Amino acid sequence: RVGIPIVLLHDAEGAVVTVETTRGELIRGLLFEAEDMMNLYIKNAVVTDPNGNKRKVDQLYLRGPEIVFIVLPDMLKHAPMFQRIKHWRKHGGAPPEGVGAAVGQAAAILRKADERRRGGFRGFGRDRGGREGRFGGRGGFGGGGYGGGPPQRPSHYGP
Repeated sequence: RVGIPIVLLHDAEGAVVTVETTRGELIRGLLFEAEDMMNLYIKNAVVTDPNGNKRKVDQLYLRGPEIVFIVLPDMLKHAPMFQRIKHWRKHGGAPPEGVGAAVGQAAAILRKADERRRGGFRGFGRDRGGREGRFGGRGGFGGGGYGGGPPQRPSHYGP
């Protein structure tokens, strides 16, 4: 599940934010995209270094671990997410079906996060049919089980 701060950060996409980094820089610009790990893609940014020197940057990608804090716009006080939280507190837990459910952009953000968590790229691991992925699964290249040896035929292919 995605926590409240991350949902709020996703709601701020398209707004101007100010970010302080671990190096002491202040970055102010348009938050174009935010990821669940707090990696930020900012456009039309003004970067102020700790000495007060400013420079303009068309776009920058800031990794989550480099962020000390983020100043979000005041308009997010009225974000739909806060209405759902009030409803949940009032009714002591999860809302009734259909009440306070994510709609519009919030639903799209939650759907996108869910796809990331489930692994949209299926190059390794199991595929949808439960078969092992690349290189025959366990045992390295081609070997079934633990020991190597010839590739094993999955049981659902028949005799």
